[in-house]
Amino acid sequence: MDTDIDIWQPVSRSSPDKFDLLENQELEKFLTKTGVFESQEESSKREEVLGRLDQIVKTWVKNLSRAKGYSESIVDEANAKLFTFGSYRLGVHGPGADIDTLCVGPNYASRSEDFFGGLQKMLSEMPEVEELHPITEAYVPVMKFKFNGVSIDLLYANVSLSCIPEDLDISQDSILQNVDPKTVRSLNGCRVTDLILRLVPNVKTFRTALKCMRLWAKQRGVYSNVSGFLGGINLALLVARVCQMYPNAIPSMLVTRFFRVYDQWRWPLPVMLCPVEEGSLGLQIWDPRTNCMDKLHRMPIITPAYPSMNSSYNVSASTLQFMVQEFHRGNEICRAIEVSKGSCWDSLFEPFAFFETYRNYLQIDIAAKNGVDLLNWKGWVESRIRLLTLKIERDTNGMVQCHPHPGEFSEKSKPFRHSYFMGLQRKQQGSANPKESQLQVDLRTTVDEFINYDVNEYASWKENMSIQVFHIKRKEIPNFVFPGGVRPSKPIGERHLSVKRSRSHTTDAAIDTISKKTKRSENTVHFDIISEILGNFDSSQLLLLEGLCSNSSSSKPLMVENGKHRMQRSHAAGA
Repeated sequence: MDTDIDIWQPVSRSSPDKFDLLENQELEKFLTKTGVFESQEESSKREEVLGRLDQIVKTWVKNLSRAKGYSESIVDEANAKLFTFGSYRLGVHGPGADIDTLCVGPNYASRSEDFFGGLQKMLSEMPEVEELHPITEAYVPVMKFKFNGVSIDLLYANVSLSCIPEDLDISQDSILQNVDPKTVRSLNGCRVTDLILRLVPNVKTFRTALKCMRLWAKQRGVYSNVSGFLGGINLALLVARVCQMYPNAIPSMLVTRFFRVYDQWRWPLPVMLCPVEEGSLGLQIWDPRTNCMDKLHRMPIITPAYPSMNSSYNVSASTLQFMVQEFHRGNEICRAIEVSKGSCWDSLFEPFAFFETYRNYLQIDIAAKNGVDLLNWKGWVESRIRLLTLKIERDTNGMVQCHPHPGEFSEKSKPFRHSYFMGLQRKQQGSANPKESQLQVDLRTTVDEFINYDVNEYASWKENMSIQVFHIKRKEIPNFVFPGGVRPSKPIGERHLSVKRSRSHTTDAAIDTISKKTKRSENTVHFDIISEILGNFDSSQLLLLEGLCSNSSSSKPLMVENGKHRMQRSHAAGA
């Protein structure tokens, strides 16, 4: 095989035909109707808020340098610079969306004492600032707040410069020298966003296509990185790769190609916009040849900026399976659009009926004494829920699949309480063993481990913070989760999970028997697009992408016994 072939070359350079242009018009009409575009008034307000915030961080650094005893000449030159990234920088944000921002400060302005100290205090005293919520323990520390009603996520990076120039270029790798890992991760949000915009062949079509896919992911319940699904950066990278494959395609074509490509993708083959650079700073990059943990990633979507990382490491076996099903569904709908030469975009974006799909659910209730404590407790628990999915997969040997709902719900009569839900289903697989269809599981130990070791290790835990996890059936789902508090009259689907009630009086929340009701449906997957892509790789590259990136999940999971097991209600009000 010719090793000189550019593996990033397009799959097709075809231009749109008359039908594509008509479909694109219909798609843009649909997007306008759904309200994904913000008004000019809101756009102007965002710009005003960013301008005001930029002035605030500059004033903060000058005050800080003066407080630290620097000369007036240094105080005059003291500066901080504000950058944006994420959906706002990409140009795909919608009405009411938050703005991801990064404050870059000098080396003497620390994160813990100065950013989460002096600047936080400065913001808390401003009447324009509401709901100020610092998250210092996050993987990427962030300060969340609203400024004149606009939601802001503010990160901080203190680089190894004593003076921050107004024309600072953070795209240069040298900006990463002599900084801590949290600063590297904070900087990479902007670096990745800017590089994506440079790597796509047409920014305008990329933005429209990405708006479509963000709307689709939200409607279908797969938009949440923290829950193990797709976040904004994951979707941006997936869409950008399709744009590279089809550089002359218009948005409607990119949407159909998106589902065609990822319906056929051989996960865990990684999605990359450019080759991974090793760099000269010695920072750890995504490389399954040297890092055994990288081999375990199920859905690698690699960031292009150095140091390259897997942006989707939260994905589990269950969430990947559900996303694969959604890719297939989307591909089927898009194929129908192309065959019928008629528009049916509404069906592609039809909301997923989460509470009408499964027979069994886990309900996770959290509560706190006041709004501030609930906000802190909520952020922590949400970051832990994906671990419950992993533990259930482990302890049932993959027999039970979990579908976490990406949102939270609350009852008006209980203001300081939130509920989360997780759909449970029997893994669909063709087994000739009748005993296997009657396997019984006990999730009590799994839930207790989750609460005691994953949730209650919260460093800022207070006695008023509580969590409850229990099993409910579909008919027991509380009404407050449905629009208007009204339960639908008839369920429209299920995931073939049969659960019988326990006859034991010890608990009314037991899962006793999980049995298959239907045979596995065989899906025929055609690899024409992927074959075109992989045809451009030489043998050594395929070894890296397919062999070394193969899922090494063959390590023995914790097995559960067969027999009459139950999962009882689990309560924990504290450590």
